[in-house]
Amino acid sequence: MTRYLPVANPQNRFSSTTMEYEAEDFPDARAPMQVYEDHSRSILAGNDSPDVGFRWSVNPYRGCFHACSYCYARPSHEYLSLGAGSDFERKIIVKKNAAELLREAFDKKKWQGELVMFSGVTDCYQPLEAKLELTRACLQVCIEYKNPAAFITKSPIIERDLELLVELTRVARCRVSVSIPFWKPETAKAMEPFVTTPQRRMKIVETLAKAGVPVGVSVSPIVPGLNDEDIGEVLEAAKNAGAQHAFYVLLRLPGAVKDVFEASLRQKLPLRAEKVLRRLREAHGGRLYDSRFGMRGSGSGVYADTIGTLFDKLARRHGLRHDEMKNLADLDETGAAPPSTFERPSHVARAAKNGQTSFGF
Repeated sequence: MTRYLPVANPQNRFSSTTMEYEAEDFPDARAPMQVYEDHSRSILAGNDSPDVGFRWSVNPYRGCFHACSYCYARPSHEYLSLGAGSDFERKIIVKKNAAELLREAFDKKKWQGELVMFSGVTDCYQPLEAKLELTRACLQVCIEYKNPAAFITKSPIIERDLELLVELTRVARCRVSVSIPFWKPETAKAMEPFVTTPQRRMKIVETLAKAGVPVGVSVSPIVPGLNDEDIGEVLEAAKNAGAQHAFYVLLRLPGAVKDVFEASLRQKLPLRAEKVLRRLREAHGGRLYDSRFGMRGSGSGVYADTIGTLFDKLARRHGLRHDEMKNLADLDETGAAPPSTFERPSHVARAAKNGQTSFGF
């Protein structure tokens, strides 16, 4: 019988109690997925962070089966009285009425067709999407209303929706960023255990580019001392695959993410652990993480500045538009602010004229 090492599930900062396991009693690291329905009445999440490049996002899922040890969104599970470790990876929350809620949001008079990001705290094309098709349904709503949308993912499942992405590109604005932070498959496997290889992800870029969908790469997160050496290879491969843009975010370790990341790093890449942690502190003023606006995604000091300079130089060399994360939603691929294409379907206009304010779906 194969015995797996335990997956850390740090103490929930909002919980007044905790449970400590003996070594032999740890839950199986390959615990089965548990799916819970979310009955929220809204789907658009707003943010005003100066470090995030979009105002509105849609999260059809919460939690992510990809189980990336570095995921900054892990603490969001703590608001659900769950853990940021194995709970985030195996207890997935789904919004089965995501498309209906998005349509209702677009029907409101105050909505003016701003760009919507899929997603802010999850991968909208994680494995469950193959069966539930929640993101696909939301994409169809964006096409119906000619509402611009951007997508960031690690998953080849997005290729299933190629025709829809092409159509959204035609009627409004569509932009895809494929997350490829590592280029060495063994390093990627250690940090992103349930994600396809970097080389397979680059095929997504190629497929979308050939179809005419604006696509680029997110070399995020850059983990100092681990994958900063991969930047050149990723950007060169991206350009060869047809990418138009590239950006990066320095590793962010808010809250319990520090514990999950460090435990995974020491377990899977023990010979690199001390170097990575030392470099992280160099890039964050002596700490593993600096949460200040303007610093949390880029770091500070000589080492962080060197990464930024290197990335910019290599992106320019390969002809890739280098976006800062904070500018992602504001510009199209030419660098100009595009005109609004948003248009409510005729049935919405007729209903508004007749005094109706809600719709049944």
